[in-house]
Amino acid sequence: MGQSRGIIVSLVLTLVASILLSSLAPAVARKTANPKPLQSPAKCEMPKFRIVVDAGHTPDSYGALSARNDPEFGFNFRLASLITAKLRSEGFAATRLLVTDGKARPSLFKRVGTANDGRADLFLSIHHDSVPDKLLETWEFDGAKSHFSDRFSGHSLFVSQQNPRFATSLMLARMIGRQLKELGLHYASQYSLPVMGRYRRQLLDRDVGVYRYDGLVVLSRTRSAAVLLEAGSIINRDEEMAMNAPERQELIAGAVAVAMKEFCERR
Repeated sequence: MGQSRGIIVSLVLTLVASILLSSLAPAVARKTANPKPLQSPAKCEMPKFRIVVDAGHTPDSYGALSARNDPEFGFNFRLASLITAKLRSEGFAATRLLVTDGKARPSLFKRVGTANDGRADLFLSIHHDSVPDKLLETWEFDGAKSHFSDRFSGHSLFVSQQNPRFATSLMLARMIGRQLKELGLHYASQYSLPVMGRYRRQLLDRDVGVYRYDGLVVLSRTRSAAVLLEAGSIINRDEEMAMNAPERQELIAGAVAVAMKEFCERR
């Protein structure tokens, strides 16, 4: 009798255990089939997004001379200031204009240090283009000897594969290039040609003119995404005049602002 009772108790316990497991199984299955989603990347909040707009070169190390003997730094400063104002007016309130002084190489590391210490989300360096010395021709302007090259024109965009945010940098450069193209502006194709010698660069985007330039300190040493924009050629006599015109400057600043909004929406 005691043995029969033990068998009955054992059967009852087995049955209860089976019922409990059956009731838990759907919940376990649901949990396995629907794992907790990974946390999505933080959204870009335009008022808090820290953009550093760098006016390339310095008053002491002014970069290239234009076809009419005007220093590149002046072109860079005017356009960088306009882009900064445009971005702020479009909602990027934390945008900052960066102007440095001193000689060329020390100023580069000063720029990088300022951007990194300020925890910039994006670094955009503004420049204007020239050509290698071997391509220059001589002319006279306002009674002074000067140099020019009307052979090439257009803007160009550079990114560095050594930048820790290379993919993001490339994405933004493409967006800026696309906006400039839609406005009817063309990019400088000569950087992929042998005639450029040591200035020849790998063309990463043939459609909108994005090049790879690992040797630039401001692109490779910044912790944030970084893009350098050569807005146009000031050694080309016609394009120099265009780059001095408020209409062209507004056009470029507007294109950068539209690209930045698109970039921010995708983050």
